[in-house]
Amino acid sequence: MMFQASNYKGRNFLSLNDDKGEHIHPTYSKGGAWLKHYSLSNSLCVCLTRVITNHSPIGEYRLMFFPKEFIACPYSNYPIETRRHILLNCLCYTKCWNLRRESIMDILMFLEFNPKAFCFQDSTSA
Repeated sequence: MMFQASNYKGRNFLSLNDDKGEHIHPTYSKGGAWLKHYSLSNSLCVCLTRVITNHSPIGEYRLMFFPKEFIACPYSNYPIETRRHILLNCLCYTKCWNLRRESIMDILMFLEFNPKAFCFQDSTSA
């Protein structure tokens, strides 16, 4: 119940829906709310966790924790590389994210089509 309070979960946590359109609430019972969607791939699990928590090697994260590092999108003229920019606008990635649905399946599809999204540059997997 504490997680539902936005000040507890943080303002950067991405709220998602399941494939039925229902809001996914965090839980550890029965394998958890998110793990059942991507349990077959460790790299997909890592990237999805980075997207959901907004802790990925992108400009938005660097701005919060490493403000002297480069924060602009390296692929376009966008001033701050944000999670939203990557999912919706970045020219480097294939688009398949539907902002209106906010579905975990849409993000997983985006990550499968764009395996380098939300990954460290020197990483071969995630």
